Amino acid sequence: MKRQKRDRLERAHSKGYQAGILGHPKDYCPYKTTVESRSQWLGGWREAMEDRAVTA
Repeated sequence: MKRQKRDRLERAHSKGYQAGILGHPKDYCPYKTTVESRSQWLGGWREAMEDRAVTA
């Protein structure tokens, strides 16, 4: 059971990272109602924004 939850949150983080790398705004987040998933998605998005700033 815990593995499924972790996988779901890891997937949200990964999707957020991908969206950030592609330059999507944080409003692009598909997780509007799930706080944990939204938090993970935004964490991935922020990480991507930092990576983009370093490589730009």
